[in-house]
Amino acid sequence: MLWFGAMRARTLSDLPGRCHQCWIRLEFCICPHLPVVQTKTRVLLVRHERESWKSTGTARAAGLAMPNLQFVDFDDDPAGVNEKLPSLDDAVLLFPSETPAPWPQTPPKTLVVLDGTWRQTRRMFTKLPRLHALPRVQLDTPAAPVLRLRDTSFEEGRSTLEAVAEALGRLEGDAVRDVLLGVHADFVERVLKARGVWDQKREAFEKSARPRS
Repeated sequence: MLWFGAMRARTLSDLPGRCHQCWIRLEFCICPHLPVVQTKTRVLLVRHERESWKSTGTARAAGLAMPNLQFVDFDDDPAGVNEKLPSLDDAVLLFPSETPAPWPQTPPKTLVVLDGTWRQTRRMFTKLPRLHALPRVQLDTPAAPVLRLRDTSFEEGRSTLEAVAEALGRLEGDAVRDVLLGVHADFVERVLKARGVWDQKREAFEKSARPRS
C-alpha cells in the first residue's frame, strides 16, 4: 500500500506451477487456508496498475478473503478511473493528512484505500478529485516490527493488507483486525517459503527485532 518504494518486475499469473488466484507456487498456495472475513464496511481499494503485476501485493490476498472488498485499478486514464469510482456516500479515505479526521464512531459504508508506493498514491490522490472531499483518517505508527515482503523507510509504512486490517480494527473491532493480520503473516510466510528464503528472512527479522542491551 502506502509508502513502499521498491519496484518489482511484472509477474505473470499463468506461469506453470503458480496458483492463478494468489499467484503463489501451488505447493504453498494460500487459497484453501483463507478465512472468509465478512465486514460491515465495504473496502474500496484503488490500486495502481503496477501493484496488480506484483507477486508481493498483499491486496490480492485481502481480495480473496474479503467478499466486501472492491478493486478499482488506476491506469493511464485518471479521468476514466475517477468516473468508475462507485458511490462515496458515507465514505472515509485512509490517507495521511496534516489535520486527520477523527475515526467514525460507527462503521462508514465505505473505507477507501490507495494501493501503491508513496509517490504513486500521492499522484493518485491528486488525479482523483472525487476523493478530495472525503474525511481523511490515518493510522498510528506500528507498535511493533512486522515481517513484510517489501521494506519501507517510513515508520508509518505498512503493506496494504496490514493497513486494511488495522483500519477495520478501528472501525469494527479487534476480531476483524486479528484475522486479517493472521492472513498477512501466512501470506508472507508462504511467499518466502516458495522462494526458498523463509528461514533466512525470519532469522534476520528476529535478530533485528530483538531489543538491544
